[in-house]
Amino acid sequence: MKFISSLLLIALLSYVLGMFLPWWTIAIAAFVVCWLIPQRGFVSFLTGFLAIFLLWGIMSFMISAANHDILAHRVSELILKKDNPTMLILLTGLLGGLVAGFAALSGSFAHKKLKKR
Repeated sequence: MKFISSLLLIALLSYVLGMFLPWWTIAIAAFVVCWLIPQRGFVSFLTGFLAIFLLWGIMSFMISAANHDILAHRVSELILKKDNPTMLILLTGLLGGLVAGFAALSGSFAHKKLKKR
């Protein structure tokens, strides 16, 4: 139950913060949620990773599908050196997921450290 509620809270908070603030606020959202809802290390990393991987993957797929992948084709040629918009969408989710996963892990460790005091 903690896993699903943390996952949904991270995704929701990241979406709302991302509307008004820079992209890196996903790390703040993941840190705060995993600090308030403590979990074990790997589970907190997985929670943050999956929340943002799914959020950014779905959002980038929807944005790309709205313009028939025109921009994704061009950007994938620039970044990946191949015409593969699907790989670009997965890479977007992976990078965001790693940022949020490590922030969630840091939040979990900070909670454990401060709880010991």
